[in-house]
Amino acid sequence: MVPQTSDASDGSAADRRHPDTKVPLPLTTGLALQIAALVLPGAVLIPTVVFQAAGQPENVVLWAVFASVVASGATTMLQAFRAGRFGAGYLLAIGAAAPAIAVSTAALAAGGPALLATLVIGLALFQFAFSARLSLFRRILTPTVTGTVMMLTPVTVMPVMFQQLENVPAQTPVAAPLCALTTLLVIVGLVLKAKQGLRLWAPVIGIVAGSTVAALFGLYDFERVARAAAIGIPRVEWQAPDLDFGPAFWASLPAFLFISLVCTVQTVSGATAIQRVSRAGSRAVDFRAVQGAIAADGAGNLVSGLAGTMPLGFRPMGASMIEMTGIGSRRIGVVLGAAMIALAFLPKALAVILAVPGPVVAAFIAVTMATIFIIGMKLVVQDGIDYRQGLIAGVAFGIGASFESGAVFPAHLSAFAGGFLQNGMIAGGLAAVAMTSFVELTKPRRHRIELPFDATALQEVQAFVRAFAARGGWSTGMADRLDAVSEETMLTLLDRDEAAGEAGQRRLFLAVYREDNVAILEFVAAKGEENLQDRIALLGEAGGSDSLEREVSLRLLRHLASSVRHQQYHEIDIVTVRVDPSQRNGSPS
Repeated sequence: MVPQTSDASDGSAADRRHPDTKVPLPLTTGLALQIAALVLPGAVLIPTVVFQAAGQPENVVLWAVFASVVASGATTMLQAFRAGRFGAGYLLAIGAAAPAIAVSTAALAAGGPALLATLVIGLALFQFAFSARLSLFRRILTPTVTGTVMMLTPVTVMPVMFQQLENVPAQTPVAAPLCALTTLLVIVGLVLKAKQGLRLWAPVIGIVAGSTVAALFGLYDFERVARAAAIGIPRVEWQAPDLDFGPAFWASLPAFLFISLVCTVQTVSGATAIQRVSRAGSRAVDFRAVQGAIAADGAGNLVSGLAGTMPLGFRPMGASMIEMTGIGSRRIGVVLGAAMIALAFLPKALAVILAVPGPVVAAFIAVTMATIFIIGMKLVVQDGIDYRQGLIAGVAFGIGASFESGAVFPAHLSAFAGGFLQNGMIAGGLAAVAMTSFVELTKPRRHRIELPFDATALQEVQAFVRAFAARGGWSTGMADRLDAVSEETMLTLLDRDEAAGEAGQRRLFLAVYREDNVAILEFVAAKGEENLQDRIALLGEAGGSDSLEREVSLRLLRHLASSVRHQQYHEIDIVTVRVDPSQRNGSPS
């Protein structure tokens, strides 16, 4: 939304963004409850609408809502904990997946909760597989694609939120704009001008202020709070998954696989964005955390399927809250998940949140969505942006916004593919993926070589690169630069493998090609804990005599290459080096 101010109270703002920051429990709880106020309405209302629309009995609806809230809370905690390869290790809020509303309703109508359970379990298995092989999609799920999906989130959400502005009695027409304006002015005013301590509470202060104004007009639903039980749990309405795999299953499976892809792309976007706002300065994305986020979503959907409720998905409120408050501790995610689980057993406390009037919620969401749009825009431009990436992002965003507003063939789109393309995020995301895929498919042919990943491969790599330079008609000077770049990259990767005790255990895949008169070398090798891209960016800020040799190699690589991009996945490292003959000195991004 806005950058943190530079007053004295913000001296440690950069450190407070780090996910390992230790935040006092009262502040952690307050921030967690603010995010819960955003996530819970969707976690409750979405499964309610889906199961009621499918004609399910009231007891089944209540159980589905309860299971959805509990599963959302447990998955949010898992995302923050990062247990093994499950979880991102960041503040990622999880709730019922809005893109799955139509397919879940259709599955319930066709086969009841048993069929829905089977399909949601299938969705979870897809996410497990996608997480394990995320590196295969690295050229498609680029920062341009994931950033565009984030930018389209407000486009999809805001029309629904604006409808809440009119959700007031007809006899009090001035109430809705007044309480919405109060909420908006209080939040924005505090975020812009308040000191750090008060700014942390800006969202909840704005909600209380807006709800107070709403209560003066009789818009706050006190009766709902009074009717709700203090403690309670609905009767268990569980049905075993339908394992007959009949015609209804096969008819619904393609739509669920498509929705699983949409939800997974959302999670990739969210896990990438949360790293950008949780770290000081510009750091490379850790794709191991992205893999963990997808795997945790899969675990949450497996629980949802077994419990008989609808799929879960990423909610962008965590990243928005970090931007507004400057605090990104994973402890907030743990407390947020625990609070959601607790509120599932405390209907009265849940009713206090759900009773907040629609105009107040709409104003609150408007502020958070503005922040989400900026985060998405930062993702698009994080590694620089050329004319291709700019065109993809611009056209995809335009398509998404146009389809969401119903300006493009609404009569045809409502019947095509179940009406999925009427969702701006789906339409724009698919357009970005399609254009990115076209660019990748039409790139020049790559020359590849596979070798054992050890010091003996260095000479073969240099010979391979020199042959590439000769075929491409590069000058002798350019051939020497490519030779030196390949040597320094290999030596640095080998050094990291030796430090990890993995030297000689893996293989090297090297691909080279020419694009726009720039030579591109892609090294696919062993894993490592240290990101070369970050090391190059931070050269000179730290280090001692024990790292002098490594820093010399990295400085040479920075001098020779135009850019270095290091993508780290579980069990695999991918280093992409661009060498522009027109640049004498590189400036890696």
